[in-house]
Amino acid sequence: MSDPWVALEPGADPAERVRVLRRAHETFTTAGTVPRPVRSVVADSWRRSARAGVGPDGSARVELSDGDLGAYRAEHPLARVMSLFRELMGTFAADGEHLLAVCDAHGRLLWVEGHPVTRRRADRMNFVPGARWAESAVGTNAPGTAVAVDRPVQVFAAEHFIRQVQPWTCAAAPVHDPRTGQVLGAVDITGGDGLAHPHSLGFVQAVARAAESQLALLTPPPPAAEMPGLTVLGRDEAVLRLGGHRIRLGRRHSELLVLLARHPEGLTGDELLCAVYEDESVTPVTLRAELARLRRLLGPGLFASRPYRLTAPVESDLAVVERRLEAGAVTAAVAAYTGPLLPGSQAPAVVRLRRRLADGLRTALIARRDPDLLADWAHAPWSEDDLAVWRALASLRPTPAVHARLAGLESELALPESRVPR
Repeated sequence: MSDPWVALEPGADPAERVRVLRRAHETFTTAGTVPRPVRSVVADSWRRSARAGVGPDGSARVELSDGDLGAYRAEHPLARVMSLFRELMGTFAADGEHLLAVCDAHGRLLWVEGHPVTRRRADRMNFVPGARWAESAVGTNAPGTAVAVDRPVQVFAAEHFIRQVQPWTCAAAPVHDPRTGQVLGAVDITGGDGLAHPHSLGFVQAVARAAESQLALLTPPPPAAEMPGLTVLGRDEAVLRLGGHRIRLGRRHSELLVLLARHPEGLTGDELLCAVYEDESVTPVTLRAELARLRRLLGPGLFASRPYRLTAPVESDLAVVERRLEAGAVTAAVAAYTGPLLPGSQAPAVVRLRRRLADGLRTALIARRDPDLLADWAHAPWSEDDLAVWRALASLRPTPAVHARLAGLESELALPESRVPR
């Protein structure tokens, strides 16, 4: 298939495709193997569903109802663009006997609207507001999988992991916070086989982008003077954006600001001393001198003591990557990762943060099994010797160049196969 994200190629016979998919689904649920005709995005989703303990005869569970659902929806950012969703998709859903659905970043359905007969059919499988349709709860489905992989996706008929959902076809696209890039949820169109057309995938993607543009207009970013920013990835000395100016910090001040930005509640002198200095003989006087210089640099309006803390939120590129990774937006997280956190720092707390972030990205990339993302990571200067990533890449893209690089790494490191974590 030319586009793995589209369920059916133009001219394909939907009935024959359904028969093939049902056989493949049966093979997977009984033998654990995925026959070749199944799209890679679906095969990966089936494997994640099985690892999460989802059974093919399961069903969705309603987590929010009545007042709880109403209060949650009212406070959710996507409530501000529901009128846009209805304007762009409402008539299409009603006329085509489809459903418009919107979920949050955890796969919980917030709104399900559309043709009344179709809604009654969907009610029988708990495709209703308040139900959790995360991939980890009900397996492969468009809204749940879209937030899991952070990209638009189509799920056709027996590509759904749960048999009860296999009569349906759906297309969904994630919606992001235009300021932070964090996944807010997904917009979905659900109905019959006709939605397997490529146009439905492009349609929901366009609606999601329109929603992001609307959110950007509704919540414009505050002036730079009101939102200090910190760049700490891929550089030994941080850059602070403050009051419209760019301030290049020394290494020690970079370390201190990273830690203070992560702890808005503040840190004591003893906590900072242990976090920043390797040498246990360094005295509190040395730390207090550094903090005094940092206070003069930042000004009293941003820095306070007892405990040491920042008096306003400071956004950082580190926090952006962490949020995207936590939300499962691996592609977006990798795009924002410009290198290790303060790579030259030996401050114990910074070293731990640096390793945890790199390990989290590496683990997510290997689990995602996207050869393009793995190749980008493997060829980056900070990970060109990452054996686990090169092995994962070789399993997906076994080219001579990849195998040659992998063989060279294994020879250089001289590690037995059994000792290298996968």
